[in-house]
Amino acid sequence: MTTTSWKPEVIADGSGKWAGNTVRTATREEAENYVLDLACRWTAVRETRVVESDDPVTAAVDSNGGLTWVNRS
Repeated sequence: MTTTSWKPEVIADGSGKWAGNTVRTATREEAENYVLDLACRWTAVRETRVVESDDPVTAAVDSNGGLTWVNRS
């Protein structure tokens, strides 16, 4: 599989199910910065991960987790 983007996901309840949103980053590092920032802001996050995705990149993320949307119509 050729990775097009990276998708951050969290488990934020007792279900154990991974959940994400439309954020897709160009690099694994950007996705990790985003999901770690999210976990610091959401008190219910139990686990985080970053997975490969075939979806197009939708966001750029700086080293502090700051998000900028890209490729939006």
